[in-house]
Amino acid sequence: MSNEPTTSRARSGPLDDEIDLHRLFALLIDAKWLILGTTLLALLLGGLYATFATPIYKADALLQVEKKQGGMAGLEELSQAMGQEQSVAAEIAILRSRMVLGNVVQQLHTDIVVRPDRDPWLGRFTAPDPVAPGVPRPLFAGYRDSETFVTVKQFIVPDNLRGRAFQLTVDDQGRPQLRLNGEKVLGGPADQVLRSEDESIVLELGEWQPGSDALTLTRLTPLQAVGAIRGGLTVEEQGRDTGILNVGMTGPDKERIQAVLDAIAENYLLQNINRQAAEAEQSLEFLNKQLPELKAELTEAEEKLNAYRLESDSVDMEMETQSLLGRVVSMESKLNELKIKESEVSAKFTKEHPAYRTLLEQRRSLEQERDQLNRQIGQLPETQQQILRLMRDVEVNQQIYVGLLNRAQELRIMKASTVGNVRIIDDAVVYPAPVKPQKGLVTALAGALGLILSAGYVLGAGLLHRGIESPDQLEEQGIPVYAAVPLSEQQQKLDRLVAALRRRKRSKHSKHEPIPLLAVSDPADLAIEALRSLRTSLHFAMMEAANKVMMITGPSPQVGKSFITANLAAVLAQVGQKVLVIDADMRKGHLHRYFENQNDVGLSDLLSGQAEVDQIIHETKVENLHFIPRGQIPPNPAELLMHARFKALMERLSAEYDLVLVDTPPILAVTDAAIIGQQAGTSLIVARYGMNSAKEVDVSVHRFEQNKVEIKGAILNAIERRASNEYGYYAYHYNSDKS
Repeated sequence: MSNEPTTSRARSGPLDDEIDLHRLFALLIDAKWLILGTTLLALLLGGLYATFATPIYKADALLQVEKKQGGMAGLEELSQAMGQEQSVAAEIAILRSRMVLGNVVQQLHTDIVVRPDRDPWLGRFTAPDPVAPGVPRPLFAGYRDSETFVTVKQFIVPDNLRGRAFQLTVDDQGRPQLRLNGEKVLGGPADQVLRSEDESIVLELGEWQPGSDALTLTRLTPLQAVGAIRGGLTVEEQGRDTGILNVGMTGPDKERIQAVLDAIAENYLLQNINRQAAEAEQSLEFLNKQLPELKAELTEAEEKLNAYRLESDSVDMEMETQSLLGRVVSMESKLNELKIKESEVSAKFTKEHPAYRTLLEQRRSLEQERDQLNRQIGQLPETQQQILRLMRDVEVNQQIYVGLLNRAQELRIMKASTVGNVRIIDDAVVYPAPVKPQKGLVTALAGALGLILSAGYVLGAGLLHRGIESPDQLEEQGIPVYAAVPLSEQQQKLDRLVAALRRRKRSKHSKHEPIPLLAVSDPADLAIEALRSLRTSLHFAMMEAANKVMMITGPSPQVGKSFITANLAAVLAQVGQKVLVIDADMRKGHLHRYFENQNDVGLSDLLSGQAEVDQIIHETKVENLHFIPRGQIPPNPAELLMHARFKALMERLSAEYDLVLVDTPPILAVTDAAIIGQQAGTSLIVARYGMNSAKEVDVSVHRFEQNKVEIKGAILNAIERRASNEYGYYAYHYNSDKS
């Protein structure tokens, strides 16, 4: 601190924005109770959630996707023609598809939801007891507890009402009735199928034992029902390229998730078999259409051959002709087989596919050989040519017909023996312990979250608001610090006592409750000791002052200007100086409460010409200390201060008193302090520890300089005992022995 008068100051550059790790750690130490309390609260909330949250269980099953194999030995070539291998990723997508899960919904009726009509959180504490273990209860489309037992066999609603919650209640005769938005939809005996008037809503109940709670009945849309199952379904491949699928299902009901998972595995297996059999069925359908036509062509060819033989009396053929016939028949058979394969391949591939192009090349080669044989046949005698053609037609049609009959029989066998390439290795099994919530983990995460949030809040607040924590911060800005006043614990207690009295009275006069003067009530307090040190510094600060008027101001409200002014005046008066305190804050001044004054007549009354000087000066309980209150609140405080009466008052009081202390409004809020400073020989600015920033004080001093008012220095008020406080005023803990 500096005791030297200062006529000029060096204005420093921008404040240092570097992050001080030591300061951040000190901030955490200062807020240790806030951080600890927040962490403990988070731990408590996490523990309560983990205790009362609905437990979630998990069931899993194991499936294997094998490579495709033929349905029977000897049919491998036919099976390979039926299709290509599906990837595991494709099988996972099929398993999670609406095709599979939709069949599960229809099989188990999971789209019919029955639940109690009560609050999901609070209602669980007043709900009836659950049924005893071993007592049958509906897993789907029903509800049961110790009072209620209801099952639903059929519930049909229009598509526009799917997803809407109906109320299933009981009428006066104990019969069920269904309501929507409070209006009755249907009702009647529980053992009959109930229908609405337009028959668009149908309800058929199984068991009917209503309890004290009303029930809600909902028919989900297909997407909602499938989405509800899909939300708890997980499918993962174990390892890489193993074809082993680990299928999991989570939910609050053990038996329900096990049943759903078993149904998913069974429906997936069934669709896989159906998909394999469908390929054989498609080829079989094609062959069944071709067989009657080929049978008719064979019969017609045989009749033509027989008729020609009878007509020409030709029975035998030469050896050369028989050889040509065999070759032609073989060629035609191969061409017909290629046509059949081409029809099957064309359903799956385009003509640019290698398999399709190979078939076309084979077909062109056989057609060329057939044309060559036809040229050889053309060189035979007419009778031999005709008999060869007719016998060729018979042989070819017969071979094709027999071949298709064999192929059709193979497809029937393959369809009947299809087993699919998926098998269930492990059926669904539920883990005995819930997988969620994990109490220890949830509690630990909640505690960690509370710790992180509270520490983040403390660090963020410390980084965003860089309040003054050391006199060095002000002196680096060229502002001398004349005193560092510690926060008075005794004054805090007195302030809390006064506040409690004000709250208890709740009257319009509560703002006039007196505030104890610390210099009188506890003169040994550290804050008063600091003001005594300031008393010595002021002697040197005012040596070159133009008058004996000292202005006490501040950058913002709530910095403790009035506390400093009142107690400094008392300390000066206690050593025999004649001191006058003026409350120049005519807007919100409250110095009169320190001196138990009613504030009836004061400075504003004098400046407005309604009172004389002798009327506004009041004696106090402290010897040599006089006081001028602010008076009535005027509409124009700044204009009154600019009146000549104020200058004349300062000149007169400066001559009559050893020191005149003037408490002013904050400079950054109003201009009153700049006007008062024109008449003050010495001016000090009060900054509050941790509240005002060094930049804020620097701007305030600059504001005074613009108005030709010199600020001699600053008083750092309300310094707290913190780890981040680098100013060691606690070294002054030297009190007299009171024992």
